[in-house]
Amino acid sequence: MKRSEAKTEYTWDLTPLYADDAAWEAEGAKITETANGLASFKGKISACGADLLEYLRQSETFNSTVERYYVYAMLKSDEDKSNSKYQAFTGKARTLLNGVSALLAFETPEIVSIPDETLDRFYAETPGLEYYRRLLDRQRAYKPHTLSEPEEKLLAMAGDISGVPTNVASVFRNADLKFPDITDAEGNVRKVTQGSFIPLMESPDVETRRKAFLSVYETYEKYKATMAALFDGQIKQLSFYTKARGFANNMERALFRTEVPVSVYKNLVATVNEHMDSMHKFMRLRKKIMGVDELHMYDIYTPLIPEADIKITFEHAKELALKALAPLGEEYLSHIKEGFENRWIDVYENEGKRGGAYSCGTPVHPYVLLNHNDTLDSAFTLVHEMGHAIHSYLSNANQSPAYADYVIFVAEVASTFNESLLMQYLLRTTTDKKQKAYLINHFLEQFRTTLYRQTMFAEFEMQMNEYVENGGSLTADALCDMYYALNKKYYGDDMVVDKEISMEWARIPHFFMNYYVYQYATGFSAAMALSAKVLKEGEPAVKKYLEFLSSGCRKDPISLLRGAGVDMDSPEPIAEALKVFDSLIDELETLVG
Repeated sequence: MKRSEAKTEYTWDLTPLYADDAAWEAEGAKITETANGLASFKGKISACGADLLEYLRQSETFNSTVERYYVYAMLKSDEDKSNSKYQAFTGKARTLLNGVSALLAFETPEIVSIPDETLDRFYAETPGLEYYRRLLDRQRAYKPHTLSEPEEKLLAMAGDISGVPTNVASVFRNADLKFPDITDAEGNVRKVTQGSFIPLMESPDVETRRKAFLSVYETYEKYKATMAALFDGQIKQLSFYTKARGFANNMERALFRTEVPVSVYKNLVATVNEHMDSMHKFMRLRKKIMGVDELHMYDIYTPLIPEADIKITFEHAKELALKALAPLGEEYLSHIKEGFENRWIDVYENEGKRGGAYSCGTPVHPYVLLNHNDTLDSAFTLVHEMGHAIHSYLSNANQSPAYADYVIFVAEVASTFNESLLMQYLLRTTTDKKQKAYLINHFLEQFRTTLYRQTMFAEFEMQMNEYVENGGSLTADALCDMYYALNKKYYGDDMVVDKEISMEWARIPHFFMNYYVYQYATGFSAAMALSAKVLKEGEPAVKKYLEFLSSGCRKDPISLLRGAGVDMDSPEPIAEALKVFDSLIDELETLVG
């Protein structure tokens, strides 16, 4: 389906951002004009508390405008990556915003240069400045990593260059890369795309799965040198900024930005590795239930209980979402309904559309991109992304722009929390034994793909970065060897780890996102704990959870989660989640006999 053929009611409405493309174009000139006005504060914000306060207030409004401007271009581009007009929009937006960053590069160096006693005087003399104390404290925490104004300006000007590996890889995967069609068991020709790949891997027919698997990974194999060069470029540009700012390594810099201790990342990898026997146990059960002599990498997505497979249309998925999320109360549900009824969501795949799914907060309301295909996974994706969306909605509603933008570490809690509630609802309301077994298997797959697989990704990302930081270059062979060895470790001896899976790294866009993926696993663990509290304790736990969703970044993420009722500076939530995983394996084995 071409974008022009999509039904309007299943596409997002971007007019709340800008009435049309012309309005967006006009905004660009205003942004430059406002940035020039902000630049006139240079030299003043470190000399006068009143000027510092006025600069921060104007910056809040300006940053909201900039966010809206960039997001519009990104969303239009993601509708169809082959549309050159909107690819040009995103390029124009990046160039403009990099210019703005260079123009305002004086801000952080000047703020961090203010002596502590002078800033204390500013707070005492300037009513209203106290509101920005946390914002200023976070900026001043970068003092050891902040360069001179000319150096900061130079780094800001390099922004366009640093984004090249990510941008090229995205366009290559979504617009240029084409996979060979396959023929299924009934002789039907099936298109293999970024969006159709996982549904094809869920097919009950092993040959359909195998052909789809080979179609994707043999195609990536042909371009492995190109993809490896892009990965190498990405890690090296990250390392450049890490060294320039005086951090020990890329992980430290990435986690410093989100106020997450490095110990949290390493606790995750270590704790999951300590519980690898449960993952291997699940693979043994899958092999037994499927009744195969060999379990291949293309066998791990197909439902173990195919007779109970569930087809869920988008309309049905919306109904399930409202029922499953009911424990969070009417206020929460009202925001979900608003999103459903006012076209926050772009629902179906079309040619050139960005693959996968995401939620994007904006100053007007969140937007959600889906590629819904009537599966149970698609229903879980809907509640997942709406979890992000309502988190953004509540943070924007309850915090000013200075504090509305929560960090990614807590973002993945809100999304997987919703998935947990949906699964618990389905298990409570299902009486059919086969269907319950199907759902438990799906729940186990959430653990496998979110807790184990994302930790495997996190371990791979750690290895990639360390390899480059130790002087290596990420060749295709080096990447394939690393990735293959990790698959062997995570899936165990009962799995035939097909050589083609060594190319999967090239298919995962998140590896370009700088220590992002670990947060799916930590978020899943926190969400499991918090959803259990909501279902068990009711209103008191709901109140704490909604306060968490409404807090933006008013506190560091570890403190925010402690306030909601879970301590992620400890391996305990991860270990407890893995115990649930192990017990579910036993329950499934009992059900299937």
